[in-house]
Amino acid sequence: MNDLLPGDSAIWQYVENTIKSILQRYAYQEIRFPIMESTDLFKRSIGEVTDIVEKEMYTFEDRNGDSLTLRPEGTACCVRACEEHGLLYNQTQRLWYMGPMFRHERPQKGRYRQFHQVGVEAFGMEGPDIDAEILLLSARILRELGAADFVTLQINSIGDAASRNSYKAALVAHLEAHKDQLDEDSQRRLTTNPMRILDSKEASTQALLNNAPVLWDYLDEASRAHFEQLKILLDAAGIKYEVNQRLVRGLDYYGKTAFEWVTDKLGAQSTVCGGGRYDGLVEQLGGRATPAVGFGMGLERLVLLLQEVQAIPEGINQIADIYLVAVGDVQKEALHLAELLRNEIPNLRLINNCGGGNFKNQLKKADKSTAKVALILGEDEVQKSVVAVKFLREDQPQQIIASSEIIKFLKNLV
Repeated sequence: MNDLLPGDSAIWQYVENTIKSILQRYAYQEIRFPIMESTDLFKRSIGEVTDIVEKEMYTFEDRNGDSLTLRPEGTACCVRACEEHGLLYNQTQRLWYMGPMFRHERPQKGRYRQFHQVGVEAFGMEGPDIDAEILLLSARILRELGAADFVTLQINSIGDAASRNSYKAALVAHLEAHKDQLDEDSQRRLTTNPMRILDSKEASTQALLNNAPVLWDYLDEASRAHFEQLKILLDAAGIKYEVNQRLVRGLDYYGKTAFEWVTDKLGAQSTVCGGGRYDGLVEQLGGRATPAVGFGMGLERLVLLLQEVQAIPEGINQIADIYLVAVGDVQKEALHLAELLRNEIPNLRLINNCGGGNFKNQLKKADKSTAKVALILGEDEVQKSVVAVKFLREDQPQQIIASSEIIKFLKNLV
């Protein structure tokens, strides 16, 4: 787990605010739920034999003996909250959330044990048009953040439960004959979650899969038709994609559409955003059957990608527009002026010098603050009802502005 220091938080705020703005434009509503849930929720939704549940969850008993877990992902929590508060039956919902998730896995680049995600979930719509909207939304986020040229959309259909079960049987039968050639993780998954073997990063295992049965050959007709229509919609919208028939998601609740936005700029951690359909999850958790689709986007990896490709706008770390230098016994007047400016220019970022210091030291602080302008208020200025304006980033002469005109002057300046 890691700290986020002020120099980095400005970048995060930029990314988060950009994403929130796009979600509002698509009319998705925010939902917030606790960071801790009953452990059973994740066992029932994610799957007891997934890596997350078996090895990675932060689970503990509280003083009542109840088993609780820090949320490792958001979809199950969102479904639980929606079902508990009656948001799903005979309704459609477009929702989003943002916040920390927790997994006790090996830390590496772009992956921490406390990490942050933005999640987008849509309920009550079964056609491929909402899948396409979700993908267009994620594409817009990446495009407006400047990452579009460095990511690739991969899509697949993993069919319904029956077609997946038929495929799993054929896949296991094929791989059992080569079990000794599989890597250790894949050998374990052969009996617990065989479809995850398709996602193995081991070259030897991938080589074995070249002659393995293909999931597409086992897909039900409804899933085929859904996927073909989705491709038509993406083509019409100008969204480029690759069909990756080995793409499966790591959680048991996915079915039909699965997708990932991947990059080659972050080493092994290539997935920036991933999601798909999970039409059976609401019913699995005790609700009525409800079609659903969504995605999760990892903010750590997204920020790393933007930094790697130099897509962070210049000036993102500028914390102030104006630094108010107060020299002599003018603290009362300086505080009054600072509050007046904040009242009259709402978006103004102003630092009022506190803690004293001579004129030279205060100007050093002003220069270090990233402010464009220093306002200088001394005893002479107070007596003459003026303010001195010193430009810190431009080669302009210092100006003397009447106190009655300073608001108008600054409105035109910042």
